[in-house]
Amino acid sequence: MRRLIVARSVTAAPAGSDAVEIRGSRIVAVGSADELRRPDLPEDRFPGAFIVPGLRDAHLHPVPYAATLAGVGLKDAADLSEVAARIADAAATTTGPILGLRLDDESLAEGRLPVREDLDAVVPDRPVLLKRYCGHVAVANTAALIAGRVDASTPDPLGGVIDRDAAGVPTGVLRETAIDLVATALDMSTLVDASMLVEAMTGLAGLGLTSIGAMLGLGNGPWASLGDEVALVVAAGRDLPIRLHGYVIAQTPAQLEDAAERLSDAGPNVRWAGVKLFADGSLGGHTAAMCTGYHDAPESLGMLRLSDHDVALAAASLDMGGDVAIHAIGDRACHEVLDVFEGFVAGGIDPRRLRLEHASVLRADDLARVADLGVVASVQPAFLASETTWLERRVGPERLPLTYPLRSLTDAGAHLAGGSDCPVEPPHPLWGMAVARDRAGIWPTEGLDPHEALALFTTGAAAALGEAPPMMVGSPADLVVLDVDPLCATPDELRVAGVEATYVGGAEVLVDRERPVWRS
Repeated sequence: MRRLIVARSVTAAPAGSDAVEIRGSRIVAVGSADELRRPDLPEDRFPGAFIVPGLRDAHLHPVPYAATLAGVGLKDAADLSEVAARIADAAATTTGPILGLRLDDESLAEGRLPVREDLDAVVPDRPVLLKRYCGHVAVANTAALIAGRVDASTPDPLGGVIDRDAAGVPTGVLRETAIDLVATALDMSTLVDASMLVEAMTGLAGLGLTSIGAMLGLGNGPWASLGDEVALVVAAGRDLPIRLHGYVIAQTPAQLEDAAERLSDAGPNVRWAGVKLFADGSLGGHTAAMCTGYHDAPESLGMLRLSDHDVALAAASLDMGGDVAIHAIGDRACHEVLDVFEGFVAGGIDPRRLRLEHASVLRADDLARVADLGVVASVQPAFLASETTWLERRVGPERLPLTYPLRSLTDAGAHLAGGSDCPVEPPHPLWGMAVARDRAGIWPTEGLDPHEALALFTTGAAAALGEAPPMMVGSPADLVVLDVDPLCATPDELRVAGVEATYVGGAEVLVDRERPVWRS
C-alpha cells in the first residue's frame, strides 16, 4: 500500500512540510506535497488540517475503560440519592452483581462515601460494588461483603484496610488490597466481551490514540471482578485497531511468564511489555504513602504497599526482557521506588526499562534523582483537572509546588511519558496536553510549553513504550490529522479540537464518531 497524506502542514517537521508518504506500514518521506506528489500515488487530502505524530497514552486500563462504557457511571452524581437511583436502575435492568464506577465522594453533596447500609436500602439481595474513581477505594453492600466472606472477624489484608464502625463491624468501605477480597468473589467478567473491547479501542483511535500502555489484570487486584483481562485481550487481539503494550499485574513469576506467552501470540498490534506493581494508593483516598501526614488528616501517612516480593517480581520481569512499571503517588512511595530502581541501575539495567508510574508528589531531593537515574516518569496531567477543589487540602501548601511537578522534572532532564490512567481520567490525549500546559490553574509555574506537552504524548510516550521515534522516515506510519496545530492552539482550543483521521501502520482506522467514548 502506497499513499500520500496531505494537509495544511506537518507539525514539528521541517518548514514547508505538508505531506507524509507511506509505503506499506512505514513512513518513507516527510516534506512538501508538491515535491512528493506523483501521478500513480493515491492521496488522502485534509485541507486546513494538521498532521501530527500518532498520540500515545503510556498508562491506560483498557478493560476497565470498556467496562465504564457498559457499567453504571457515577462520577457526575450530585448526591447519594442520585447514586442510589442509578444503582436502582441497574438493578431493574440487569441480573447478577452490580458494578458502579467512578464514584467521587468529593463532588457529592454529602461529601462522603456511601456505606453498606446506603446500598442495602437500594439493593438488599444482590451484590453491589462501587469503585471510587481513583480505583483504590470501593464500597460494598452486605451481599457483596458476604460473598467475599468479609465480616467483623476478617483481618485487614496485607496492604489494605477494611473500614469498621465503633463495634468493629465492616462499614462496606474497602481500601487498597481489601477491595480484592470482594472483587475476586464477584464474577462480572461478562460485562465486557471481545467485541466490546475492540469497539472501545476503536473509539480511542477516534481520539487520536495509536498506542497505549495497557495495564492488564489476571482476575486479581481491584478490578478482579472483570476476570482475566489478558485472556480478553488475546480473544480480541487480531481485531485491535491500535497498538497495545501489555503491563501485567501478576502475583508470581509463573503468572507473568504465562501472560507474556499468551500476549506474544495475540495479534500484530499486541505485545507483552512487562510487569505492573503497586507501591501505594491514591491521594483522593488518603492511601498514597506520604513522608509526613496529610494536610487534612495529619494522623495518616497513607499505605506503603511495596514489598520484597514485588521487587522479586520486578527482577523476574527484567530477566524475561520486560520492563517494570511501579505505581507510586505519595512522596514516600516515590522515594522507595527510586531506591529500588537505583539498585537495578547499579546492577546494569537500562534505566529506560524502569517506569515510575504517576510520580505525583516528589521530595525535593528526588526531583533530580529521577533525572540522574535516567528512569521514566509516567505522568498523568489530567489528574489535576479532577483535583482542583481538594488537592491543596490533601498535600498542604508546602508540598503543592512538588505535586505533579512537570516543569521541574523537565528542567532537571527527566524522561517523561504522558498518559491518562483511564478510567480514572478521560482517555483524551488532547485534554491531557491542555492540562499539562495550564495545570487547571494549580501552581501554573509547573506547566509545560506546547512543544513539551505534545512530546509527552508522542515522543516521550513512544520511548516509554519501546516504540521507534514517531514521524521519522522508516518509522511505523502512525499519525493523526487534527483540525488545530497543537503547537499553536491554546489549551482551551485543544480541549475542543477535533480528530479528522487516525492512521496505524499506514491504514486509516475507521471510527463511528457517533459512538460514545466516555461516560462519567
